[in-house]
Amino acid sequence: MAKRIEITAGDVTAYAVLNDTNLAQTIWEALPIEASASTWGDEIYFEIPVQAGNEAPQETVELGDLGYWPPGSAMCIFFGPTPMSQGDEIRPASPVTVWGKLEGDPTVFKAVLAGAKVVVQRAE
Repeated sequence: MAKRIEITAGDVTAYAVLNDTNLAQTIWEALPIEASASTWGDEIYFEIPVQAGNEAPQETVELGDLGYWPPGSAMCIFFGPTPMSQGDEIRPASPVTVWGKLEGDPTVFKAVLAGAKVVVQRAE
C-alpha cells in the first residue's frame, strides 16, 4: 500500500501519495516536519531535515508533483508555473527529484502566503 502524507500550509490541507524511491522513504522517516513556507511563482518550498542528492533529477515537473531540491535541502510543492518556466511547463530553479504527487487540486496552494506555517505528517 502506498504511503500517504498530509500537508497543512496556512489554511490549506492536502494529501499526497509517495512514490517508491529511496528519497521518499528517507523523507517518510523524517516526518513529522514543521517549517515556514517560502514561495516562488506557483511553488511553495521549505527546508526539511533531509540531506540527499538527486536520485532521478528532473528539469521540469508536473502539476501537483512534490520535489526535493538538494541546494536548499528543500521540499517543493509545484502547483503552476515558476519564474523559470517557459510556456506551460513547470520548471524548478534547478533539477529536483520527484518523490510524491498531490491528490486532488494542487492549485489550492495558491492561497498560501510566504511565511505560513507548514506541517507535513503521515496521514492516518
